[in-house]
Amino acid sequence: MESEVASARPAEEESLPAESEPAAEHSETTESPEPADTDASGETAGEPTKDQVLDALKAVFDPELGINIVDLGLVYKVAIDEGTVGIEYSLTTMGCPIGPLIEAQMTDVLTKIPGVETVTPEMVLRPPWSPEMMSEEAKAALGYF
Repeated sequence: MESEVASARPAEEESLPAESEPAAEHSETTESPEPADTDASGETAGEPTKDQVLDALKAVFDPELGINIVDLGLVYKVAIDEGTVGIEYSLTTMGCPIGPLIEAQMTDVLTKIPGVETVTPEMVLRPPWSPEMMSEEAKAALGYF
């Protein structure tokens, strides 16, 4: 997973200028030295962005809290590499039994994004999740101030 994270870093930091890589290597450039892949409808299916992945993951909800896993702060890393999306995530508690359910939902929503061929979710327990990792919206919904 480390190699995926390292190779996806330029796509994750797409708003920052890349100093060590030519612009043609970024997924959102308009000029590409290689022809773009097309999906079944004939549309261009480029590599998804980190924002697209995070937006899709907002459709995955913690069934106990009713808040999506992104706003809960459960998604730790997103790595995108040649059609493979790696997700490092955690759960609110170590003994929480919903890991397989969350992974199945992540895979389901992410494989609907054009350009995503494989999803590799990995549950991690470090750093441990804490309420401070939640978005302001999630904190407000749960009454955490």
